[in-house]
Amino acid sequence: MEYRREIDGLRALAVVPVVLFHADIPMFSGGFVGVDVFFVISGYLITYMMIENLRKEKFSIVQFYERRARRILPTLYLVMAVSTVFAYMWMMPDEFKNYGQSIFATALFANNILLSITSGYWDMASEFKPFLHTWSLGVEEQYYIIFPLFMIVGWVYFRSKLVGILIFLMLLSLSAAILGAAKYPNSTFFLLPTRAWEIILGALSAFYLSNRRVMAPGRIKAEIFSSAGILLIVASIFGLTKDYSSPGLFMIAPTLGAVLIIIFTEKGTVAHSLLSGKVLVGLGLMSYSMYLWRQPLIAFSKVYFATPPKTSIMLILVFLDVLLSYFSWRFVEKAFRDRSSIGRRGFISFAVLGLAGFVFFGYYLNVSYGIPSRIFDASVKIEDMDKRIYNDKVFGLKKDAFLSARKLKILVIGNSSGRDFVNMMAEAFDMRDIEVVYRDDLADCILPYKDNISKNLFNATNVIVFASGFNKRCIYNDISYASDHDKDLFYAGRKHFGYNLNWLSRLDPASRAGQRNPLPVDIINQEQEWSSDVPAENYISLLAPVVKDGLVPITDELGRMLSTDRVHVTKYGAKFFGEHALRNSVYGNLLLAGAPSALPVAYVVPPTSPKLEGAH
Repeated sequence: MEYRREIDGLRALAVVPVVLFHADIPMFSGGFVGVDVFFVISGYLITYMMIENLRKEKFSIVQFYERRARRILPTLYLVMAVSTVFAYMWMMPDEFKNYGQSIFATALFANNILLSITSGYWDMASEFKPFLHTWSLGVEEQYYIIFPLFMIVGWVYFRSKLVGILIFLMLLSLSAAILGAAKYPNSTFFLLPTRAWEIILGALSAFYLSNRRVMAPGRIKAEIFSSAGILLIVASIFGLTKDYSSPGLFMIAPTLGAVLIIIFTEKGTVAHSLLSGKVLVGLGLMSYSMYLWRQPLIAFSKVYFATPPKTSIMLILVFLDVLLSYFSWRFVEKAFRDRSSIGRRGFISFAVLGLAGFVFFGYYLNVSYGIPSRIFDASVKIEDMDKRIYNDKVFGLKKDAFLSARKLKILVIGNSSGRDFVNMMAEAFDMRDIEVVYRDDLADCILPYKDNISKNLFNATNVIVFASGFNKRCIYNDISYASDHDKDLFYAGRKHFGYNLNWLSRLDPASRAGQRNPLPVDIINQEQEWSSDVPAENYISLLAPVVKDGLVPITDELGRMLSTDRVHVTKYGAKFFGEHALRNSVYGNLLLAGAPSALPVAYVVPPTSPKLEGAH
């Protein structure tokens, strides 16, 4: 296959915006399209090579997989090994556990599958994931497990129909991407069936250019279409935003741009002159290494700092990405591609041992909960720290009816924040004269009743708590309902623990007590909005009693973490908020009074809802 400098330039046009986009450089709001362009380039190059070898009857599937492995594995293993050192030093157990899952999946080229399953409510924030980007590597390698077999069979049995089948598969994949974007956004973004059309588009470009009957397009036509290709990609880079990152309609522009460049760029055209420059070609040659290094560099900078890194830090990381990429390209990528210096047997041994090592270590990190002994002493139990284990215990209170006649009956409604609220009560109050029913499946308004179960629960309870936000339209109707039926009604506010908790891992255990994080401005603003929407006598602020000068506690007086994911509480966080927020509220007065027979006729209500100190 004849070397085309402009393809390496196109790689640079794809990778540089991706790096700058993930470095949060505002100008490159659509830089994520570089991944889509890479898919097209990959589909073109590999399919063209296959076609040439199949025509010459020299295609070997063993050599194909070996070539891919030599291209992919050495630098990937290097980046994973280096990243693991920093992850061990800088990540708290919860994040290190997630890191283990990601290296396990990345080693098996399945991180896209892991992300499609885990991205969502309980997921670790994506900015702290050093191998978030390997989802695209997973998509490619899954495609290239299937595609060579398809090409071999198709070349023998239905060669004349190959292009037609590929067009059909491309349209099917694109349709799935368009239809799935709204209902299944995570799966649509990460999985092969909705990404395959981009790679197939490159494959179709290879079939077009490999057709010996195709005539040269002519200078004017080549100039117009290749320039249009560059414009489509550049317009996407600077014009699109994250809202349009799904691989559907809006990705047609950059991928079509890549196809136009591949098909129509010829020597002498403006596109060729731009893309064949030494700088772009050099960056293109290093593009795979740049792709691998950039996410760990950016993610670990965010893991390190308590607040988001400044733009100056990000620009330094971009430079470091280029520097590291040069050395890994020159001394790792090139070395392992040279079969004369590293033979097949030696390479296979390297590949298998590396795979086994990363898979085993990733599994160990997952089952050990991120080796908590690195950070905590033996008195800290996993079941008290893990947000799922501790939080999910509350599901034992998901009942269809209250069972006690004399106890104070409390109905708590909400998602995992509602379960956190129940845990705060359990850790801070004597619950012997209190019966709690927790439901995560009731409507956010009391009336109309969702069903007979909700009707019976609302009628039987003494206290109603909406613990995961509220519907503004229902507030006063719900308060009227509570008043008319002699019930107490409360709405719980939000809680949050700041941008990053990982920096605690670098503190000496003796220094961890009473640590605080800046509370994000959007959380402060939402707290103020909620406390204005709800009458003070019905609102339970979880943040106002504990936030000082805009700083929220993240460890207790013994240095134990109040949260591991910045949103949900550990056992120690539940105890802290129960004692410092709930017990000092109107709701706390109610619980301290005990069973209904002991309830006071009236209790003191603060005239206004407390405001957060340091809010602005």
